[in-house]
Amino acid sequence: MRQTFDIARRARTHGNMPFGALLTGPDGEVLIEMENGYFPDLDATAHAERLLATEASKRYREPFLATCTLYSSAEPCAMCAGAIYWTGIGRVVYGLSEHALKTLTGDHPDNPTMDLPSRTVFAAGQKPIAVVGPCLEEEAGAVHHGAW
Repeated sequence: MRQTFDIARRARTHGNMPFGALLTGPDGEVLIEMENGYFPDLDATAHAERLLATEASKRYREPFLATCTLYSSAEPCAMCAGAIYWTGIGRVVYGLSEHALKTLTGDHPDNPTMDLPSRTVFAAGQKPIAVVGPCLEEEAGAVHHGAW
């Protein structure tokens, strides 16, 4: 988890919003790291988890991804949860909940958080995706102090 917080801090040093994610294989080996990528292309869909899901889908097939875990500094939003679902990643562990994120960001125009739990998105699908979180939520929230 803490490694995702470091990735989120790195995103912020690159001028992006403080979000980070990583994918581990079934043995715990880190396979992919991704930070928020809004800049330089101004891509509003370039959330760390969505970018990671896209890269994972290009590199690995779904049977393998079903054995992997995506760790995220914050709970995947509805868009990212959809990308994770379609990619077939089998487990998600996150730090800061969407609800807590919305409390931190308020009505900031750069992050109009939906406050829609990823569990709700995953439950609407047919693939089983295990969800663990929030984890270390106070530390996860600290990454956002001063960003909004």
